[in-house]
Amino acid sequence: MTGVNDDVPGGRELLRVEGVTKEFPGVRALDGVDLSLRAGEVHVLLGENGAGKSTLIKMLSGAHRPDGGRILVEGGGAGASDGLREVQIRSAQDAERLGIATIYQEFNLVPGLTVAENIFLGRQPRTALGLIDKKTMRARAAELLRRVRLDVSPNTPVAELGIARLQMVEIAKALSLDARVLIMDEPTAVLTSEEVQTLFGIVRELREAGVGIIFITHHLDEIGALGDRVTVLRDGRSVDQVPATTGEEELIRLMVGRDIAEQYPRRRPDEPGAPLLRVRGLTRHGAKRTGGAPARPVFEGIDFEVRAGEVVGLAGLVGAGRTEVARAVFGVDRYDAGTVEVAGARLVRGDVRAAMRAGLGLVPEDRKGQGLVLDASLQDNLTLARLDRDTRGGLVDRRGQRREAAAVAGQLKVRMSGLGQPARTLSGGNQQKIVIGKWLLAKTRLLILDEPTRGIDVGAKVEIYQLVNELTAAGCGVLMISSDLPEVLGMSDRVLVMAQGRLTGELPAADATQDAVMELALQSPHGTGDGTHTNESAMEGSDVR
Repeated sequence: MTGVNDDVPGGRELLRVEGVTKEFPGVRALDGVDLSLRAGEVHVLLGENGAGKSTLIKMLSGAHRPDGGRILVEGGGAGASDGLREVQIRSAQDAERLGIATIYQEFNLVPGLTVAENIFLGRQPRTALGLIDKKTMRARAAELLRRVRLDVSPNTPVAELGIARLQMVEIAKALSLDARVLIMDEPTAVLTSEEVQTLFGIVRELREAGVGIIFITHHLDEIGALGDRVTVLRDGRSVDQVPATTGEEELIRLMVGRDIAEQYPRRRPDEPGAPLLRVRGLTRHGAKRTGGAPARPVFEGIDFEVRAGEVVGLAGLVGAGRTEVARAVFGVDRYDAGTVEVAGARLVRGDVRAAMRAGLGLVPEDRKGQGLVLDASLQDNLTLARLDRDTRGGLVDRRGQRREAAAVAGQLKVRMSGLGQPARTLSGGNQQKIVIGKWLLAKTRLLILDEPTRGIDVGAKVEIYQLVNELTAAGCGVLMISSDLPEVLGMSDRVLVMAQGRLTGELPAADATQDAVMELALQSPHGTGDGTHTNESAMEGSDVR
């Protein structure tokens, strides 16, 4: 794509990026990128993981500086005259002065501080004596929290909040800046359907107020619902600019440079093999409530099995206990009753090493916090789960590790400058491939995938699905936990559904529809049929999202 198109929706031009380039050691992250943003416009930035989206927004927010090209901003700051002028954005403070605020996919909050203190960190209102005016700060924070429909006290420490609420605090923090340009990086990735609609309402209000919004998402259904224009990045280049009404198939083709025939290419076995994983009566009691009253179990009476060659999907509302069951099966968390067997052998509870020796692997929901050593090299991360196999006489066979790591990185098509590259520097999709590759090298027989494609572009998703097919074709089993309902339906041979800590049903692939799964997900596990649940969590899918 060359230049920018003036025949676009919205008002005056707020921001323009012209021919921006950026190189890191061994990687050309941006190669002549163009982008423009107008007042009252939602401009969607679309591309595969590693396409350059994060690098571009970090330039606009002051975290990186371009090697070439220009960034132009209207006026150059609050109160400046109209018209674009070239600027140098060297820090977050520079971006703030220019009216640019960014909501990152990774939270930028201080756990030990309150919600109000985080929202106004470094910008606290002051009294006439120069002291922090806590009363005013709390009042302003309370108004911002009402604006994002978040029902928490400004005095709440952010360490006590869940992921979805942390995201809303980040949004409130950005709104406190009164920015003219708001950049939102995957803001819906951790939100429930109700919270997504709240966010969309906020975005529309900002658009009406003349704010220009750069919106990054991997959920293609959000583009037509919210966007005006789409700029597609591929391999560090802006390859096209299209209307937000462009069809999903065309957007996918622009992103990955090819047509994707099947979004969920599951190859189901004619007949699964022997049970690899058998779980019986798995139960974990909840913490006692105030006064000693018993709490609802975290999970209770969980029975299921996964056979060789099959994918078993575990569905349900967020908070139903799916992740807790997976972590207990793998030995990360305790359980109070029940048994876990792998290939007929009972596992010692709470012993991760025993689970790994038996052939279990876990790709956790939080790949950065639990699946990777971010500052370690890709080679070290890939070989982490097989150190005992690579160690002889207390010495690690580094040459053998490198050979094996290079082979699996090539198999997974990891975009990297080399095996010595720190895991932190990879895009989200490539980080996920490293986490999965670790278990491939460990010769895992039963792989538990918890939200395996969250925050990953459609091209990388299909590559992971193909890998799942290769694993099951080789006789491995897969337990897939996902809040993306179409993913569960498209890739599972059987679907188990949980509600309030219990299994409420099992559906074969032929009978697993969105309506059937949601009916079980909203069902009272005690058979009362009252459907008691909250709207704090919801599965993704066309019928609920």
